[in-house]
Amino acid sequence: MKIFLTILGLISLGLGILGIFLPVLPTTPLLLLAAALFLRSHKGLYDWLLNHPKLGPYIRNFMEYKAIPLKIKVLSVSMVWLTLLYCAIFVAGHWAFRTFFILLAAAITLHILSYKTLDKK
Repeated sequence: MKIFLTILGLISLGLGILGIFLPVLPTTPLLLLAAALFLRSHKGLYDWLLNHPKLGPYIRNFMEYKAIPLKIKVLSVSMVWLTLLYCAIFVAGHWAFRTFFILLAAAITLHILSYKTLDKK
């Protein structure tokens, strides 16, 4: 079972990292899932993930404060809109798909903004 959970954790981690670059993929939930899976299966990977210089603070801040830093919020919302507006304008041929992309961007934006902004002190 531990091997299965470790594999799922690695897949979740990989998708979470991809989510940094692909706005539709939810980075935070996937990284939190990876941490939870590693906690139950491979303590070494859990420690590595939480001590990672880039991913660790992001996960710890979210786990502790349920908040996202302002810089990450601005970057995330900007990337979502840039990507999905590009899709709506240049990729989607039918008005229904264009509408879908814009509604998806609005929904993702609302989800991101629903979290508190992490106040760095």
